Amino acid sequence: MQLRYLSLLVAIGFAAPLVAEDRSPVEPGAKVEKLAGGFSFTEGPAVDAEGNVYFTDQPNDKILKWSTDGKLSTFLEPCGRSNGLCFDKDDILWACADEKNELWKIDVKTKAKTVVVKDHGGKLLNGPNDVWVDPKGGAYFTDPFYKRPYWKRGPKEQDKQALYYLTSAGKLSRVDEEFGQPNGLVGTPDGKTLYVADIGRSKTYAYDIDTDGTLKNRRLFCEMGSDGMTLDADGNVYLTGKGVIVFDKAGKKLTTIDVPEGWSANVCFGGKDMKTLIITASKGLYAIKMNVKGAARQ
Repeated sequence: MQLRYLSLLVAIGFAAPLVAEDRSPVEPGAKVEKLAGGFSFTEGPAVDAEGNVYFTDQPNDKILKWSTDGKLSTFLEPCGRSNGLCFDKDDILWACADEKNELWKIDVKTKAKTVVVKDHGGKLLNGPNDVWVDPKGGAYFTDPFYKRPYWKRGPKEQDKQALYYLTSAGKLSRVDEEFGQPNGLVGTPDGKTLYVADIGRSKTYAYDIDTDGTLKNRRLFCEMGSDGMTLDADGNVYLTGKGVIVFDKAGKKLTTIDVPEGWSANVCFGGKDMKTLIITASKGLYAIKMNVKGAARQ
């Protein structure tokens, strides 16, 4: 999700179709505002039940919190070089802990962590990157390979850069492995549709989610990859890269939200009314007011 953003500007795909600006979900007249800066590389925003947003500064090994009253604080340091984050319905924070290629659950009240995935088939994962927890408590996560300078490991062990599903009972399986490099993902609040970006091939796919968590009806959503993504209450899909690019649920581009950084890594909705789009972009944290709420939490 990070460090190679300049080289990904071409790979992610920005051939822009006609834009229906009149359908933009941005609040009329709203501008992108910088909330905080001075980070090394911001990533993985996730919102809790109260609207507070947690995000990572992976090079500095921190999870930070932007509260609904506009205060910034450090939630957890060190944090296993966490990257993508997601809250589940019980307000437990899931984290892609890249330092040892693990998936964690973190109790926000006690900051106690539980390693829920550390390998697949007895082999180290490439590096869990982004995670989404479904309404049943199962978790989908992407596992691309981005070699990190802080790793203390041997060569790549997995034969694929794949998408995984961990059931609420703890059973782990690959649910798709046909990617160049999977990255951002998000699912609908009803647990019926999953979106996954293949940043390596500049495409984003949609899937139907079966009752057992398996995926079917893989289909092209749009000809663009993405670093991270989120949804709003109208079903619009927000992709990231050079700014934030918004598509309707049919895959038609609605608008681009320009951000004054070289790379926008990820997005989520937050704030007390859930109508503020929070953007983690390179060395800063940004926000813009929307005229639609974020998709309902599970």
